[in-house]
Amino acid sequence: MLMLPLYSIGQDSNFGNWMIYFGNKKINSKWNIHNEVQYRNYNAIGDLEQLLLRVGLGYNLTEKTNILLGYGYILSENYIGGSDEKEQVNENRIYQQLITKQNYKNLTVQHRYRFEQRFVEDDFRLRLRYFLGVNIPLSKKETNRWYLSAYNEIFLNTESPIFDRNRLYGGFGYKINDSVRMELGYMNQFFEIGSTDQLNIITFVNF
Repeated sequence: MLMLPLYSIGQDSNFGNWMIYFGNKKINSKWNIHNEVQYRNYNAIGDLEQLLLRVGLGYNLTEKTNILLGYGYILSENYIGGSDEKEQVNENRIYQQLITKQNYKNLTVQHRYRFEQRFVEDDFRLRLRYFLGVNIPLSKKETNRWYLSAYNEIFLNTESPIFDRNRLYGGFGYKINDSVRMELGYMNQFFEIGSTDQLNIITFVNF
């Protein structure tokens, strides 16, 4: 999946972007490999906010249920106060997740439960995430390629503050073929203090 969001935060600009690739390689009917690269900028490009690399090995318990064990490396460049200076923060992350899918007529619902063990410099943190997503076709015809997409994901820490962030998204999608689809959508991400808004351009690819 390739994702190019534009969002309203940054050091000197209200225009920013994320460039994200999500890949899912099917090994056989049971096993799959997940690989992911996210390059996030405060501005349009060239002002790095965060670089995230993530891999994982998944196993299908059933046709609609997948468990996965993964590792992630995250490099963050955070502005210091209101200055133009940055500090780098390195994070190594181990995570486990469970994804289940349900179908209600033409409606597809996805649940994702993720548990993260985060090694942020010399600090150790635990975090829980729950993702609920839905795709709604705009026609009952089998040849219909247009759909609506929405999801909400909440992040909870195991220590105070418990609430970390919440992402709420709504989009309009087009299915190019069985392996590729594209979406245009809006996301609001809010924290304990403050929030950000994003315009997301997303390409999903499974191979």
